[in-house]
Amino acid sequence: MATIRFFVKREPVLLIAALAALLSCFFVPPDRAYLSYIDLRTLALLYCLMTVVAGLRQAGLFAHLAHTLCRKLSNVRGIGLLLVLLCFFSAMLITNDVALLTFVPFAVVVLGLADRKRDLIHIVVLQTVAANLGSMLTPVGNPQNLYLYSRYDLGMGAFLRWTLPVWLLSLLLIGGACLALSGARLHFFLGEEPGVDTRALCLHLALFAVCLLVVLRVLSWPVMLAVLIAALLLFDRKLLLKADFMLLLTFVAFFIFSGNLARIDSVASLLRRLLAGRVYLTSLLASQVISNVPAALLLSGFTEEAKELLLGVNIGGLGTPIASLASLISMKLYSHSDHAHTGHYLLEFTAVNAALLLLLSLARSLF
Repeated sequence: MATIRFFVKREPVLLIAALAALLSCFFVPPDRAYLSYIDLRTLALLYCLMTVVAGLRQAGLFAHLAHTLCRKLSNVRGIGLLLVLLCFFSAMLITNDVALLTFVPFAVVVLGLADRKRDLIHIVVLQTVAANLGSMLTPVGNPQNLYLYSRYDLGMGAFLRWTLPVWLLSLLLIGGACLALSGARLHFFLGEEPGVDTRALCLHLALFAVCLLVVLRVLSWPVMLAVLIAALLLFDRKLLLKADFMLLLTFVAFFIFSGNLARIDSVASLLRRLLAGRVYLTSLLASQVISNVPAALLLSGFTEEAKELLLGVNIGGLGTPIASLASLISMKLYSHSDHAHTGHYLLEFTAVNAALLLLLSLARSLF
């Protein structure tokens, strides 16, 4: 029972997705059409990207980068701005959740060593919104982007035209928020600079380049998958199991659920009516309740307005803590730090997210 409770607490989204998929099977009994629901290209890209990023972390790239840059700064505002922008810019390449898993613990350590824990809430909240908004720029920034890029067969030019204006405005707003941080000087010693495994770094950078070629549709996904598996079998086979397989299973469950809903005429008709002329608002509100990845998977089957859906689920990652699963990651990391004040964290998180969500939603209509 303890194991079951732990799993339920750890993977609530997977369990909800699996239950939804199972219930939908009673209305649409399994048949050969189920095979057409599964987007193998998206799943393969997700798996390869998660594996490659795990390899880059293991090679020491991110720890070395953060250590080197933080060593050059001497006040809370400078350190805070750096840690926030590291999340913002890295998220568009290594995904928002990996950016937070990498740099939030570093913020906890740095501010703990400098005895500035009172600034930790401000910085972690800003890191969270930075990762969620920074990841919107590219198809590989987060799972919903990767899926929608494939689902609507988007080109990189169109994708960037839609996301770049909001991304730039987000950068300005987050940078401005960082200027409000304390200017107090910091005194700390980070210890010896972490080393980098150059051989592993080169291997995983090369594999990351292969993944990008698939995103750009230069290579096919089976070639990418074969190259990655062959390379890791030769050099680091343990990494083959480092991907988040629960996330992949969540995608499969939602593929089945949304595929079945599309075959239930009454439900499909209702969802299309809800989305008619309201794709952005519907996807934004759905993200607040079921988070933005499931919202993208569910709603994409009922609208061809790719731009509105893309912006809705990305800006919709702001708001409630469950609007983006990455937000839950950073909140969990903060809550495990010494002298954490989770109540204060949630208040500031809600205020900052609500303000940014409102500003970006108002500005979106201008782009």
